[in-house]
Amino acid sequence: MNKELIIDSGTTEVVMALLEDKRLVELHRERKNNNYSVGDIYLGKIKKIIPGLNAAFVDVGYEKDAFLHYLDLGSQINSLNKYTKLAMAGKTKVLAMQHFHLESEIEKTGKITEVLTSNQPVLVQIAKEPISTKGPRITSEISLAGRYLVLVPFSDRISVSQKIQNSEEKSRLKRLVQSIKPKNFGVIIRTVAEGKMVADLDADLNNLISKWYGIAEKLSSAKPPKIILGEINRSSAMLRDMLNESFNNIHVNDAMVYEELRDYIKTIAPEKLDILKLHKGKTNIFDHFGVEKQIKGSFGKVVSIKSGAYLVIEHTEALHVIDVNSGQRMSSDNTQENNALDVNLEAAAEIARQLRLRDMGGIIVVDFIDMIQAANRRKLYEKMKEEMKRDRAKHNVLPPSKFGLVQITRQRVRTETSVEILEKCPACNGSGKIKPSIIYIDEIESNLRYLIREQNEKSLTLRVHPFIFAYLTKGLMSRRMKWFFKYKKWIRLYPSTSYHFLEYRFFNKLDDEIKI
Repeated sequence: MNKELIIDSGTTEVVMALLEDKRLVELHRERKNNNYSVGDIYLGKIKKIIPGLNAAFVDVGYEKDAFLHYLDLGSQINSLNKYTKLAMAGKTKVLAMQHFHLESEIEKTGKITEVLTSNQPVLVQIAKEPISTKGPRITSEISLAGRYLVLVPFSDRISVSQKIQNSEEKSRLKRLVQSIKPKNFGVIIRTVAEGKMVADLDADLNNLISKWYGIAEKLSSAKPPKIILGEINRSSAMLRDMLNESFNNIHVNDAMVYEELRDYIKTIAPEKLDILKLHKGKTNIFDHFGVEKQIKGSFGKVVSIKSGAYLVIEHTEALHVIDVNSGQRMSSDNTQENNALDVNLEAAAEIARQLRLRDMGGIIVVDFIDMIQAANRRKLYEKMKEEMKRDRAKHNVLPPSKFGLVQITRQRVRTETSVEILEKCPACNGSGKIKPSIIYIDEIESNLRYLIREQNEKSLTLRVHPFIFAYLTKGLMSRRMKWFFKYKKWIRLYPSTSYHFLEYRFFNKLDDEIKI
């Protein structure tokens, strides 16, 4: 499978699009000032304990206190609290983990009041980012993810990813890790470790152990609430989790992000360094690779499928509902049952893609077209499971009910990706009336004159529809050339296929849009 990662770095956020065989399957947005990402480790302070919920609210510096349930404490919370206390007192410099005496594990049915007290400092990790009006969901079961391994302090257990099917390979990896793992560290072997040698695993393990001792060092001077270890940015995390031989290209439009990713790829997979490319084209990177068009066609309430069938996607507070409709997708050569099966199988592939693309989590109920034969319902179930295998989020798919409903649960750790595709008409600005096109160019020039002479803009870029671009640049004495002689400034012009015929926008030298 051909995989490409397209990264559009703007002034306030980084947008990442994952393409599989040129088809958009994942879209991630990361704000550049986002301080509460999954995997971040904080030194928090217990603000309030709620015995009725068997949970505590923890101050990690966010406007809303983070939620910590008893079941998210981890069995070795007493060991973690003891180590945290020693680290804050500066005593862990001489206390290596292999000499650390583990405390007894807590009971699964215990009470949070037996473990935590108000105002107590506690080391926690973000498990879910803040969603809607809720603060972050956190855990005290700290884990540090690497390229091939996940390190779990205060444990001695070695486990292997379920996606590694070969039992001999599982045993080999377990033996290798057992031979290099220090005491009091548990390890989860990731899928990408399959086939790797001991040197690769050892290097990754040593890097994670160094991170853990780095946390202990930072705790000696930390006062809660304080971030102790920030997870790598989302683009690097995607590469860490997904980069393999099926990756063909990574395109990025920002030189700084390009260098960051280059340095990161050097450390995890230097042989893949040549797939990273800096986009220097004049057109927007998403327009250039056809991502913008796919975004506009893939979000919204109604999603069309090539054959003529379509999905209707509704969101409620409790769950997501997807309705499958055949539309014009009916073949006279097939029976009603076969037509329903064909539509349902095609819809299953699109639904799996939509769940990844929108990062929909929680409970999803899909109303497929009714089928009478049990064999066809079984085919649909197997198809749905097969398509969902590519999804990295934890999920569970139940067989179709007698009403034709398929229930899916999918892990939610971030706010659902949503793209508003209903835009205010740029030609009429929502009024339903447009200015005569005969004065359109005069309006552009009037705004151009204002920006140059009144606002004293040093550098201007104008983006317009391709037809208008051709009109403004046609001939030796084009409109752009006349503007150059008139205003003594060269206006950079770029066509944008996503613009309406009468839409235009000005941008400054930082590529920020100038609102007029």
